[in-house]
Amino acid sequence: MSIEVVTLNDHDNSLLSRREIAVVFSNGAGKIKRNEAAQLIANKHNVDPKNVIPISMKGEKGKTDLHGIFYVYGNPEQAKSLLPRYRILRTLPKDERKKIIDEEKAARLKAKQALAKGKSGSGKGKK
Repeated sequence: MSIEVVTLNDHDNSLLSRREIAVVFSNGAGKIKRNEAAQLIANKHNVDPKNVIPISMKGEKGKTDLHGIFYVYGNPEQAKSLLPRYRILRTLPKDERKKIIDEEKAARLKAKQALAKGKSGSGKGKK
């Protein structure tokens, strides 16, 4: 069985400068990942896959249909300014996502150590 994409609603949100697309993936429950679904939406609507952000994908008990909501932005920078950080990280491949998170953890640890080092020499009095 192949996965068929049916567009339920394609709304242009001019306030937030994005398209909000609601779709149904027939026979897609448990067979399709978020990034693959975003790729299918991009191909169907002729947009860049980097600009398609999956928001929700929900299946129903006892059915093989998968309901999804996707936001399509004009450029990735616009999506970064409007959406929470974790939504953007979810669209990245796992190795890239891990690299970004590890770099940020190292930077936080370095800043914390520098702060602790600066405080340790300043207190000479009684507590």
